Amino acid sequence: MATKEEISMVGFALVAYAGDARTAAVHALDAAEAGDFDKANELVEKAQQDINEAHNQQTQLLSQEAGGAEMDVTFIMVHGQDTLMTTMLLIDETRYMIRMFKRIKELENKQ
Repeated sequence: MATKEEISMVGFALVAYAGDARTAAVHALDAAEAGDFDKANELVEKAQQDINEAHNQQTQLLSQEAGGAEMDVTFIMVHGQDTLMTTMLLIDETRYMIRMFKRIKELENKQ
C-alpha cells in the first residue's frame, strides 16, 4: 500500500511536470501567433516531454493499484490529476492552434 505521503508526493510531481508543460504550451501558442512556428513546435514538444514525465508518475500509482494495493485519495493527488488532464487537453489544442496560425499566415501571405 502506498502511504498518503507517497501519494501526495506523486500528486506534487504531477502538478510540477504538468505545470511546466502548461507553461511551454502557452508559450508555444504565443510563438505561433507571432509567426515563429519552429519555436512553437519546439515548445509544444517540450510540453509533451513534460506531460510524459507526469504520466509516468501517474502510471506508477496506477500499476500499484491494479496490482491490488489500496490507495488513499489526497487532495494534492486530485489536483495533480486535474492539472495533468487539463494540460493534456491544452497540448492537443495547442497543436491544432499552431496549425491554424500557420494556415492563417500562409493565407495572409497569398494576398
